[in-house]
Amino acid sequence: MAKWVGPVFGTPDGGQLRTTIYYGPWQCSAAFLSRCESKCAAQGHALMGCMWLADIKADWQGRYLFMPAEAGGRMAITHCCCDYPTVADPESLRKVWSRSRIRFREEWAKELGTWPNTAGRAWPGHHPRDFLHGGDPTAPGNVLPVPDDVHTTINTEYPACYAPGGKWLTPGPERPYAD
Repeated sequence: MAKWVGPVFGTPDGGQLRTTIYYGPWQCSAAFLSRCESKCAAQGHALMGCMWLADIKADWQGRYLFMPAEAGGRMAITHCCCDYPTVADPESLRKVWSRSRIRFREEWAKELGTWPNTAGRAWPGHHPRDFLHGGDPTAPGNVLPVPDDVHTTINTEYPACYAPGGKWLTPGPERPYAD
């Protein structure tokens, strides 16, 4: 498992916000599997598997009614492996991403701080809805920075998620990591 801790940002209310991303991949919880099954069915597809790719945690500190206060939330980044047809030329989508990568990272930085890197090398942008299955290469909700080793692991597991009856159809824990 890997973790990225973003910088502290000031919020309009005078508070401070920090974003932390925990990386899997993990098996989806029963609730996430159920959501994926509904999503696939609504699109006319069958669920092949579900991968919980990351969990984004936001922590806020500030004042509420003149008293110190803290709040936060979590957002799971999951991938529903529906039986989507494969596209004929996924490399053309990869080329679109390659041309847009720098601009995308600049936009990310405006909201969340510098795009994560290790030793000055930017992390890859992982596309939960992959190019082979028609994922949009530049949609903000379809790109997540991930460390190199995590990106390799996720990409290695994707074929198993799209294969019938694999481990990615088995429910995992409600929260597979500890803060």
